[in-house]
Amino acid sequence: MAAAIDAMKPFGFPNNVVVKTIKQLLKVSFTFYVHYKELESNVRTKQAEEAIVPSFNETTEHEEKEEENGDHSFFSVKNLLWHGGSVYDAWFSCASNQVAQVLLTLPYFFSQMGMLSGIILQIFYGVLGSWTAYLISVLYVEYRSRKEKENVSFKNHVMQWFEVLDGLLGPYWKAAGLAFNCTFLMFGSVIQLIVCASNIYYINDKLDKRTWTYIFGACCATTVFISSFHNYLVFSGAWHDHLHCLVEGVTHQGPAKLVLYFTGATNILHTFGGHAVTAEIMHAMWKPQKFKYMYLLATLYVFSLTIPSAASVYWAFGDQLLNHSNAFSLLQPSAWGDAAVILMLIHQFITFGFACTPLYFVWEKVVGMHDTKSICLRALCQLPVVIPIWFLAIIFPFFGPINSAVGSLLVSFTVCIIPALAHMLTYKSVSARQNAAEKPPCFLPSWAAMYAVNAFVVLWVFVVGFGLGGRASMTNFIKQIYTFGLFAKCYQCPPKVSTKHH
Repeated sequence: MAAAIDAMKPFGFPNNVVVKTIKQLLKVSFTFYVHYKELESNVRTKQAEEAIVPSFNETTEHEEKEEENGDHSFFSVKNLLWHGGSVYDAWFSCASNQVAQVLLTLPYFFSQMGMLSGIILQIFYGVLGSWTAYLISVLYVEYRSRKEKENVSFKNHVMQWFEVLDGLLGPYWKAAGLAFNCTFLMFGSVIQLIVCASNIYYINDKLDKRTWTYIFGACCATTVFISSFHNYLVFSGAWHDHLHCLVEGVTHQGPAKLVLYFTGATNILHTFGGHAVTAEIMHAMWKPQKFKYMYLLATLYVFSLTIPSAASVYWAFGDQLLNHSNAFSLLQPSAWGDAAVILMLIHQFITFGFACTPLYFVWEKVVGMHDTKSICLRALCQLPVVIPIWFLAIIFPFFGPINSAVGSLLVSFTVCIIPALAHMLTYKSVSARQNAAEKPPCFLPSWAAMYAVNAFVVLWVFVVGFGLGGRASMTNFIKQIYTFGLFAKCYQCPPKVSTKHH
């Protein structure tokens, strides 16, 4: 720890508050681990240790066993809070993973695009995201069905998206999927740390945002003790907040520059790109075939949060949002505002875990620790994954612009272009279509129609999302670097006029 502290001194770290906070966090992490082991030792975990998820043929049997044990309240509470695998658990996970910090950035991007464009693109990219999540779920079921016909066992092994691509299309697709998915999830985790620091600053500005990033990096590192997506159920509550107020004399200029317009559009693409963890969530489900229905319902629920929230905040503050990427920065200090910040911080912790857990699995497989049953050894193995995420959050603290850059350069390929192309190539032959584990949906029963929709997704996202959006978002991102510099101590912090809370 001493060596790490010395390495951070050029960046203004540490101070006594941060050192004490990190020590307390280490104690909390140890306490969390002890309680986890107690819970694990008091319940039936043999099946969970030997097979993270049952095969398709075992799902009915598993649910029957769960019902038989329904009279035992202790086991029921444990399954309800800690060992989730139902469609409801997956719905909670997907809804929580989609919302997150976008409630704070969407008003900023509404000010860049205008109200009408913002609402229309939210609906469009929400539907597009649900379609590509459906494609990923179909490919997952196809790959798993083929492997189970070969009597391949998935005991103690979490199936991931790049492995699905490898099994269906070969090593080059595996490499592409691994590169894009890991990079996207890494920067997705970076964004959560940046948001945590940005939000807590509006409750306590005695520490700058960079110092808060150090602290929350240590907090989020405790996610290494959450061993799988089964265990996120207890955390996946509806930690969502809404902002409501009105400022006099506001203006709503709408889109003024194409750069700002496409920057906003790519952020909305990023909003509905949370299904990069689809394979991991499906692997934690007792009936992964139902994922496609659940994800659509989760998207509809997200619409009910993001559209009213973004529209109301943009209407309240108008063009002031052009210089405030975090909606919290425009609120006057109040108990309600502090409560909203706290709820959002809890949500960011959850979302950090969603984004980082697949990276933990990948790293475990690289170092040969994925089959290890010891939670402690796995946690120690996973800790190095957090370090580069922590460091990148300190280098690029540009909350808002970094969302657009990630949306255009990474989300576009990771969860849109690659799944659509993979689906087209997987079912290009007549025999593959005839033996498909899942046929085309009832609302689009023709394979030719599916190919047409997939081709539209690829072209639209590549041209508008990656091309125009990428150019706009990188222009804006580079502008932030020139304006604030790397390792910015307090990005977009207002000047302090007194020692009182502003």
